Order: sequence, then structure tokens, then C-alpha cells
Amino acid sequence: MQEDPPSPPAPPEQPRNPLHGVTLEAIVHALQAHYGWEDLAQRIPVRCFTHEPSVNSSLKFLRKTPWAREKVEGLYLFMLREIKRARHRG
Repeated sequence: MQEDPPSPPAPPEQPRNPLHGVTLEAIVHALQAHYGWEDLAQRIPVRCFTHEPSVNSSLKFLRKTPWAREKVEGLYLFMLREIKRARHRG
């Protein structure tokens, strides 16, 4: 009788990481809905936001460009903090 190979360890849980479980597509959609393409292009001046912006073109670029993805993720976290502050002031 042959034993099953051990299963790979589960990825560590990240309950305090606001990016955990959020796809890049969801991030781009949220930023576009919150800021709009024009404001997004001013905040992160990359071609996928400044010239004929679309979610698909942005995803292609961001998946290939780690520094730009980091900026987008950072802006997303900033946006979440802004929203949270506005709710507390509300």
C-alpha cells in the first residue's frame, strides 16, 4: 500500500493584511471608481492610466511592472484609510 505524499503547508493567515485575498483587478476597479482615470493618472502617472485607460490594459502593465504595482497597492491602502477616516468623522 502506497502512502499519499504530504500536502504542502497552508499559506500563513494574514488577518491584518488589507491586501490579503484582494485581486489586482479588484484594486484597479476600486481605485478607478473612487478616483476616476484622470485623478488616478495624476496620482500615478503611468501610460496605462493616462492614454486610453482601461482595466485590462492596466492589469497587463501592472502584472509585468512590480514598481508600478507597488504604487497602485500603496494608493489602494491610502484610499482605504481615507474612507475609514471619513466614516469616523461622519
